[in-house]
Amino acid sequence: MKYIAEYRDGKLGQQIAARIAAEADPARNYSFMEFCGGHTHAISRYGLTGLLPPHVRLVHGPGCPVCVLPIGRIDQAIELALHRGAIVTTYADTLRVPASNALSMMKAKARGADIRMVYSVNDALKIARDNPAREVVFFAIGFETTTPPTALALQTAQREALHNFSVLCCHVLTPAAITHILESPEVKDWHTVPLDGFIGPAHVSILIGSRPYEGFAAQYQKPVVIAGFEPLDVLQAILMLVRQVNAGRAVVENEFTRAVTRDGNAVAIQVVAEVLGLRDSFEWRGLGEVPFSALKIRPEYAQWDAERKFDVHYTQVADHKQCECGAILRGVKRPTDCKLFGTVCTPESPMGSCMVSSEGACAAHYSYGRFGDIAVVTA
Repeated sequence: MKYIAEYRDGKLGQQIAARIAAEADPARNYSFMEFCGGHTHAISRYGLTGLLPPHVRLVHGPGCPVCVLPIGRIDQAIELALHRGAIVTTYADTLRVPASNALSMMKAKARGADIRMVYSVNDALKIARDNPAREVVFFAIGFETTTPPTALALQTAQREALHNFSVLCCHVLTPAAITHILESPEVKDWHTVPLDGFIGPAHVSILIGSRPYEGFAAQYQKPVVIAGFEPLDVLQAILMLVRQVNAGRAVVENEFTRAVTRDGNAVAIQVVAEVLGLRDSFEWRGLGEVPFSALKIRPEYAQWDAERKFDVHYTQVADHKQCECGAILRGVKRPTDCKLFGTVCTPESPMGSCMVSSEGACAAHYSYGRFGDIAVVTA
């Protein structure tokens, strides 16, 4: 239990919360975005907002990889399985994200599409080896954390001449999304989403390091504290952010020193760079088109690029009109601001992507926070 139990110590948590309350200036408001869905889950699970003074606010960000996947990309995967005869493989949560025509990948599977859940891209490679007469597509999603396995799988497919295997690449990048948020009118012009700093992601930063955040911390004067996923990690990061704001500083600090370095994992970064390159633009659910925010497969691996192999084209699809996932992902609204939350939309029957993954703000609040919204009636 090393690095787990000691980071869940309730007494230490209360002590850190007391320091936050003591050092946060009651004459001003503090607003910090936790970019990563893992932090959103931890905040809800451990009730961390209840430990904070009312003038220290946490804003949910778009760091849930399933949540930011636009409908049009899921439609591409369904098209390959339902109408092009491919075996489409992907991670579990992706199967349940609502798509067009009242479908999801799971519902398409019920209609006869050969769609399979895998635990890793290596499972998809095995399926391709075991089914040489079938096309096998791995629907690759996620932030920088999941890109090295995809890159290694493409190298393996090339080395083995596994030509019935391909990847539909939808990997997205964290720093570009944070910059996009800071440039958004809600933050920059209208101030409907005031942001004083960011709790930086843990797993992503293990890979890319803390260096990529330094540019926008300096340019936009927004401090960043990279934090682990345990409750004491998050509370300590909030305290470090409060201290930076009070001192008028805006630098990148690393609370998660037990796993994150400034330069990240050089070997993994190099593998990804050899196989994957930047897209000029990519649509994120809630954020719209974000320049240089996603990865594509390099021409050297074109034979294993599902977009090229099947000549699939992306079509933008609007979200459900009553679903507020887009606004929640931008930090404009909270889960309880959505009329569908907890009634029509639940984890068992999600209307939007934020209710699908446990890292989604709606799913996290539904599981751990919604009962706190009920007013207590006393006699």
